Amino acid sequence: MVTKERLVVVDDPRSWTADEAVSALYAAHWRRFVGLAASLMGETASAEEVVAEAFVTLHGRWNRLADKGSAVAYLRTSVVNGARDVVRHRVVTDRKRPLPDPEPAGPEEQAVRAAEHRMVLGALDGLPTRQREVLVLRYQGEMSEEDIAAALGISRGAVKTHAHRGLSALRTAMSREEQQ
Repeated sequence: MVTKERLVVVDDPRSWTADEAVSALYAAHWRRFVGLAASLMGETASAEEVVAEAFVTLHGRWNRLADKGSAVAYLRTSVVNGARDVVRHRVVTDRKRPLPDPEPAGPEEQAVRAAEHRMVLGALDGLPTRQREVLVLRYQGEMSEEDIAAALGISRGAVKTHAHRGLSALRTAMSREEQQ
């Protein structure tokens, strides 16, 4: 372990071992780097992890570091890049996070939805087979046009045509049902 007396005597970081260097740099710069990372990330817990990872990486690369005098700059760059990575990861995971389940519907809303559901199913039953298949696979099966085409053995253009015609026929049937 490096003592403060040892740090005063050894001014040239090129002669330090990885343990001595990381210990000295940790003591001198930990708080500042955690503050930097926390400012970039908006919270401290992950900032401490990013800074710790930067010090661990520096320790592993100490003997390969070309200019040991630039270790602080290396750490700063590692901290900034680590913080950016965490923020980027958060953005991606937030985008892919499923929406929370809606509040359960009351009895009136359930009755209205059930009536609408029956009306849609009735209109869907009135469609030609291929249009019904395409619409069910697209909206209930959540399949892409390409996947639907492969599943039904038709072209993507045919999928688009059947979907367009099916939706148009559904709209017409639904508006007739609502008028009655």
